[in-house]
Amino acid sequence: MDKIKQIAKMIDHSILHPTFDDEKLVKECKVAADYDVASVCVKPYAVKKAKTLLEGTDVKIGCVIGFPHGNSSIDVKVFETEVAIRDGAEEIDMVINIGKALQKDWDYIEEELSAVVAVTKRSGAILKVIFENDYMPDESYIIRLCELCTNTGCDYVKTSSGFGFVKQESGVYNYKGATIEHLRLMRKHAGPEVKVKAAGGVRDLDYFLKVMETGTSRVGATATIAILEAAKKRFG
Repeated sequence: MDKIKQIAKMIDHSILHPTFDDEKLVKECKVAADYDVASVCVKPYAVKKAKTLLEGTDVKIGCVIGFPHGNSSIDVKVFETEVAIRDGAEEIDMVINIGKALQKDWDYIEEELSAVVAVTKRSGAILKVIFENDYMPDESYIIRLCELCTNTGCDYVKTSSGFGFVKQESGVYNYKGATIEHLRLMRKHAGPEVKVKAAGGVRDLDYFLKVMETGTSRVGATATIAILEAAKKRFG
């Protein structure tokens, strides 16, 4: 596989902003098809339409669950996952219950993961678990989440939703997203069969290449065109 195709097949093209309408979905699915990325990541109601738009391509359909804040009950996340898969999703990106993680209610997190994993395994779908690292007080929380995802059979651990805004030193609300340090930490503490997905803040080729060096397998991106056009210039 050449370098450009390798990069493209690491990208989950994100179509998740709350203001995106069906016209935007059509446009962005065309981008995903034209650049032959790994997948699109869409909102639950958009799965059916995305499946139709990408029929005949090699682009997989991904869907977010409990997005973006992870507050749905376990039963609702299970149902949402079942519906997304029924509608055509092959990959599921689920946000954990962040509050439960912050209070170290690891039994709840394990129950939640196990319940959704049961659905994805039964259906042959892939589960990516979003931690929202910006909310985690220190590395120990991320390490524990990696261990729980490994133990319950999740397919990926994922840094961020891209919507987990926290107050920065400047006073502005933003997020750090996928930091190199966190990606290395997750790769180290997730089991060898669990892959890592970076999301949030990967907006140019140089940073994308740094992410690749950490052993990350997928990257959620909205800057797909910019990244791949730069890759064509550098590696074409």
